[in-house]
Amino acid sequence: MIAVDTSTWIAFLEGDAGEDAALLDRALQDRQVLMVPVVLTEVLSDPMLPSEVSQTLSELPLVEIGPGYWQRAGELRAKVLAKRRKARLGDALIAQSCIDHDLPLLTRDRDFRAFADAAGLDLVIGAATG
Repeated sequence: MIAVDTSTWIAFLEGDAGEDAALLDRALQDRQVLMVPVVLTEVLSDPMLPSEVSQTLSELPLVEIGPGYWQRAGELRAKVLAKRRKARLGDALIAQSCIDHDLPLLTRDRDFRAFADAAGLDLVIGAATG
């Protein structure tokens, strides 16, 4: 199973032929994708997203948020910020969801490397952004 960041979802939905989009396509065919709630919220925030895409994404199994998640996410973000690295709140929430469930994160956003360095987030990095 894998989790997929917003950056890769957007590229995939726009028809980008990147390696990460191809990996996502394969994982979807194999039913190996878990949706991180924060990512679902970010992707569904696009007012131009077709309703059928919204419906399909909403049907993917969600990563469960367990007890202590919010505290762990805050501590993770603090750890990254203490190293003077970029740590957006949404990224910290996504990273913590993946760490809690030992899920690799497929992403184009290299800012997640700070979470990998700080807490061992397992990354599968696609084309560079951020």
